[in-house]
Amino acid sequence: MKKIEPSELVINNDGSVFHLHIRPDQLADNVLLVGDPDRVDLLRQLLTRVEHESKNREFVSVTGYFNNHKVTILSTGIGTDNIDIVMNELDALANIDFNKRIPKKEHKSLRILRLGTSGAIQPGIEPGTLVFSSYSAGIDGLLNWYAGRNQVSDLDLEKAFVTHMNWPSGLAAPYFVRNSESLEKQFHDAVLGITLSAPGFYGPQGRVIRLPLANPDYLSKLMSFRYGPLKILNFEMEGSAIAGLSKLLGHEGATVCLIIAQRDSKDMNVDYKDLMLEKATEAVERMLIL
Repeated sequence: MKKIEPSELVINNDGSVFHLHIRPDQLADNVLLVGDPDRVDLLRQLLTRVEHESKNREFVSVTGYFNNHKVTILSTGIGTDNIDIVMNELDALANIDFNKRIPKKEHKSLRILRLGTSGAIQPGIEPGTLVFSSYSAGIDGLLNWYAGRNQVSDLDLEKAFVTHMNWPSGLAAPYFVRNSESLEKQFHDAVLGITLSAPGFYGPQGRVIRLPLANPDYLSKLMSFRYGPLKILNFEMEGSAIAGLSKLLGHEGATVCLIIAQRDSKDMNVDYKDLMLEKATEAVERMLIL
């Protein structure tokens, strides 16, 4: 079996993986991802006992126990480029022998749930609503860099979207990936649909400040897209990479978002910390049911 070279998988002198600063023994099988590093401090109060804490750049983590179940809470920062780091390093921690630098004989499947904030684009999805991403749609291009991209993507859904949007050839090819169906069963009472992961907060999510959009009807086209019962419900910036890389690497990955903005009615809730703590408690409880 080919050894993974030090330049490809970087391991720190303390035995931790390069960016996350976590050692294999410090990672739980259940991982809750959040974007904001400060949110880790907010959510650590859910844990009755803490075994490990680390901090490097935007990657802040705490591993401890929630109702006697071991859980790692990890911040990712913003964007699918950061998720590329997070997912590959989480998988390495679970499935690479750091001493021999080769894959372990037995594959471990992690349960990875992102709890994020999001803006709804469909009418009636009000701030405070929990939306589970049955599908994550990536317009960021990340998954296109990996072999097997077509095998984990819904190509018919992708084709329908490209046709409906008259997708510009100068943009990255969109991809649509089904999130973990076993995790979805635990959120059956949430609002379910397609979440679009954008490579930016402003133009890629149809916001106009001073710069006009290259495609002025972009947002209205997104709102009118239908594929059977599915429609695009909300924007965020990480879920597509979590869904796609989870499928490629053999993990149960999904995204559930607390809606804090309503793009159709122009409503926005910036005071959501208490509600986020409540939803995080609920999310962890549901994740651990499996």
